[in-house]
Amino acid sequence: MDVEPRGRPPSTARDQLGRVEHGQMPSRARRLVDAACTLCDHWLEPTLRLCLDRFDKRLYEQAESSRNHLEQQRCFDSRNLAQQGRLAFMQSFAARLRDSFEEMGSVEDDEASQSLGMQSLTLLDRTEHELTAALDKLAARSEAHNGPMLSELSYRLAVLVGAPPLEGKDLPIGPQNLARILRVASEPMNLPIEHRLILLQVFEGSVGGALVSLYDGINAKLLADGILTQLRAFPAARPSHGPAHGAAPTPTPGTPAPAAAATSERSEPIAVLETLRDMLSRQRTAMAGPSPAAGGRTASPDELQTALSALQQHMIQVTDHTSRELRSAQRLHEELLLQLNTGLPAGTPHMQLSTEQGDTVELVAMLFEQLAEQLHHGPDARALLGSLQLPLLRLAVTDRDFFNQREHPARQMLGKLAETVNDWLGGPDGDTDHQLLGKLSHLVERAQQEPPTAGLYTSLLADIEYHLGQLARKAQTTERRQIEAMQGRERLEQARHRADELMSERFAIASPRGLLRTLLERAWTDVLALNLLRHDEHSDAFRHQLRVTDQLLGQFPVTDPVLLRHEVETGLQQIGMPADEAEQVAQRLIGTDVSAPHAPVVTTLDVAAADSAAIEVPVIEVPVDDKPVEAASPEPTPAIAAIKPKPTAAPRTADVPSATDLAVRLKQRQRLGEHRGQEAQPTNAAVVPPLGLREARIHNRLRQLPFGSWFEFTDPATGETTQRKLAWFSPVSGNSLFVTRRGQRSDVMNLQELARAIASGRVREIPPQQENLLDRAWNALTNSLLRPASSPLPEARS
Repeated sequence: MDVEPRGRPPSTARDQLGRVEHGQMPSRARRLVDAACTLCDHWLEPTLRLCLDRFDKRLYEQAESSRNHLEQQRCFDSRNLAQQGRLAFMQSFAARLRDSFEEMGSVEDDEASQSLGMQSLTLLDRTEHELTAALDKLAARSEAHNGPMLSELSYRLAVLVGAPPLEGKDLPIGPQNLARILRVASEPMNLPIEHRLILLQVFEGSVGGALVSLYDGINAKLLADGILTQLRAFPAARPSHGPAHGAAPTPTPGTPAPAAAATSERSEPIAVLETLRDMLSRQRTAMAGPSPAAGGRTASPDELQTALSALQQHMIQVTDHTSRELRSAQRLHEELLLQLNTGLPAGTPHMQLSTEQGDTVELVAMLFEQLAEQLHHGPDARALLGSLQLPLLRLAVTDRDFFNQREHPARQMLGKLAETVNDWLGGPDGDTDHQLLGKLSHLVERAQQEPPTAGLYTSLLADIEYHLGQLARKAQTTERRQIEAMQGRERLEQARHRADELMSERFAIASPRGLLRTLLERAWTDVLALNLLRHDEHSDAFRHQLRVTDQLLGQFPVTDPVLLRHEVETGLQQIGMPADEAEQVAQRLIGTDVSAPHAPVVTTLDVAAADSAAIEVPVIEVPVDDKPVEAASPEPTPAIAAIKPKPTAAPRTADVPSATDLAVRLKQRQRLGEHRGQEAQPTNAAVVPPLGLREARIHNRLRQLPFGSWFEFTDPATGETTQRKLAWFSPVSGNSLFVTRRGQRSDVMNLQELARAIASGRVREIPPQQENLLDRAWNALTNSLLRPASSPLPEARS
């Protein structure tokens, strides 16, 4: 039975169909629909989890490369929304997909269609239009890629409900319905339109490649139950503007000419393996190497799988040195022949590998050799990668798509494992992360113990993506904290610089000495800087602190010394000074007993207890505001009578340390946000020589780089290189923050210093890598095959 994708029959042919309810579906159809739903549930959970992990990664990459803090915040907000609605999104998607199976064959009523047609017209929202267009394109691309399998599913599922072939949104697992479910399930996240479009792109990349396994599984289940066993779909003929369809295609140089019509219909990716084999054959001819031994019996696929399985079990038990020897193509070929011929009766012809089997073994061995050369880490990484060589070889000899399809699960899993080992196996202190090594070793053991299938490597890929997502989220959180801390220090330095400027302006008018100057230059400048951080320079709170500063300098009249002393104590406690020490400083400067709520007005700073030590404390007259009190009392003011000190205040003043001791404590105290030995840095930065012409060009380029650029640092003493990421830099001061792969702070340097280091060769900017480790290994493999060849050959696109 041959079928061809066609349009849906007219609506009159469907008028006799009623909606198939859950209870009215035949038992056989109900059983098969439930089995299809179960397959969808098992496929959906890891696929959606992988999609959301990649979406989170895309948002973080966009945030770190953006130089607009508002756009960065929008990305982080969307990440939080996606994380909070993650479970609800997956549950909603699965529930709506199951509902689509229950509604197969349903028909819309004519009245509903007429009422829909009578609705008033409105302008189409631009956001709605962009989202609809993106979903339509996603569905169209997926339908074009999976056309034959969708055609078979549309007929087989339609048989279950007695309906015409299901197409478009009526096909439950069709691309159009999946796009519709994605749109509805993602609505509660309230993502902005640009981030929803990113979600669509990630969904297409994550789900599109995995749909093949789902379609194959459901088709196989229906076929095993006898649903349209003779059904065979073929693509519809389309008009062509090129040569006639009967014309034979011209073979590409380096590609063998097709021998039959089936071979001529091969798609372009299938030529990859043949091209690699042809280059390998030409390399052997150019190098005049020994040709494979002729004669003997060729091993069957089952016999080769048995030999590979036995060799794999043998390699698990040998030492690491011997296992490294088995990585070479020649030794691997010899061991396979030994396993194939072990136990054969005497006189039986020896078994040999076929030409394709031998080429596959050699190509896989060469690929792993090239991949191992790309790794930065030592024996642990190479041993982990080498343990996966035979399981992947078992898959490659039976599944040609390993070479032909870039999206093959085994290839993706191999590339992701290599990247994880290369980038994350090093721990935070430079040693090996044994926890991650244990998780990856467990996944490799699964590949060694279970049969090699595409489903196995899809599951392994999802597990690696999950562990990698956890590491990435931890690194992102750590890096974000480092950036926020760096930005906080930057704002503190700017606020302190502005506070120093304001204090210098006041010192130019009135120059204090002794304890008062030490207080204003150090502790009180930090108080002003802290208020600048919390409030604006033109705010009432900061103006109030400036007024307190002027009162201490005697430039503003003091109406309430008790309140002034309280303000000084409160300000000093805000920057971390203990309460008793802040009280001693305020009492030594102002000398008013705070314990007396109705204390008399003191017209001068109390310096009677000042020592005649090295630091001289001047007597600063504080003028008293002579404005009349709002509710004037008839009796005379008792201020004159209260000028004499009370006997009760004498014991507290006697306990206060001298002005010299307090000044020494203030000088020894760390400034706000400072560490030990940090004060001398600004002085050294002031004598930096100007940049040269080349250094200035480099500096200008650095200021235009996006956050997230990678640099390679070379140690002049040892020659070792380390890679660090430029997480953030200040456009005001030029201070830059470099972090490790795990988000930990590595180096803090000025952009001018970085420009000089780049000009001297100690630092190198790493250009963005468009290819991963596996792609680079494929390119290296192709180049190695082309190098000894006598004539140029086309490069295999993998």
